[in-house]
Amino acid sequence: TDDERRTVTEMMAKGTYGMINLSTTDLDGAFDRLKDGGAEVVQEPVEQPYGRRDCAFRDPAGNLIRINEQR
Repeated sequence: TDDERRTVTEMMAKGTYGMINLSTTDLDGAFDRLKDGGAEVVQEPVEQPYGRRDCAFRDPAGNLIRINEQR
């Protein structure tokens, strides 16, 4: 509907709708570089119960960025 379209568009503009997933072989190094650069930390590196080690940041637009460790 038009109302739903408007809601999704507003959420995307605010950064509350998007999520980006990245991966790296050096999660701790990536985390430290982003944190030292002033990125907003949402979650420090942690081993998830489903077997993946990851961390999370929020970009300036409010989008969630998760970084997982390649194994």
